[in-house]
Amino acid sequence: MTKQTLDRRGFIKLSLAGIACATAGVGMASKSKSRTTSLSSEGEEGAHSWAMVIDMSKCTGCGHCTLACRAYNDVSPDISWTRVEEMAETVDGRDVFMPIPCMHCEDAPCVHVCPVGANSYRSDGIVMMDYDKCIGCRYCQIACPYGARSFNWEEFTDANPAVPAWGQPEVARRPRGVPEKCSFCYQRIDRGLSLGLTPGVDTAATPACVNACPMKARIFGDLNDPESLVSKALAGHTSFRLREELGTGPRVYYLPADVKEQPEEANQCLS
Repeated sequence: MTKQTLDRRGFIKLSLAGIACATAGVGMASKSKSRTTSLSSEGEEGAHSWAMVIDMSKCTGCGHCTLACRAYNDVSPDISWTRVEEMAETVDGRDVFMPIPCMHCEDAPCVHVCPVGANSYRSDGIVMMDYDKCIGCRYCQIACPYGARSFNWEEFTDANPAVPAWGQPEVARRPRGVPEKCSFCYQRIDRGLSLGLTPGVDTAATPACVNACPMKARIFGDLNDPESLVSKALAGHTSFRLREELGTGPRVYYLPADVKEQPEEANQCLS
């Protein structure tokens, strides 16, 4: 797959965002829960508050996350619901990568600007798209400060090249003329919970990108549970969120790169 590269200005912006949030740690998790309460589509706090942590020390840019996402969500090869960007700067002589899915913001610009209510919050914080309501105005795509949406210009009718090697589709394909985005694999979460499984622990209930990462760079779990993997990761490490100054409250957290911890063989990527 083709990796995108951030130029120096883009890298500096992301770094500044990280520095600004570096000391927030667990406080950001607490903020997540309080803001979700006020913004929940059901008007009350849900039992769960899903979030993802991405360890940039471990990410090698292999692209397995993107391919698994395309398979399980039946995404066109022309679209990436989770893209991987290569930083313009290296750390200790090693390349650094930043995966960027939908941030599932606590105060999401896409929800505010949608004129037909096609974007909404679930009580667990996941930002959903109702593709039947969507009129293709692309306001949400323009409003998203993370570039997390891709417009479906053409109907996807071909065989999915990521299937079956990277998984089997679990959701219906979207129609032509709508912006598509990551859904945190809500279908896996909901099905898993109905079976008594724990998202982030049991693979059948966990987002496909998390399961596919060979370096275990992605962690998923419930911020409402102090014993969850994400809660423990945020409590034990410095973390940051992208463009924190905008007040969007992303549900995707990053652990800064310390590439010394990577094994030599880990720095292998797909071409």
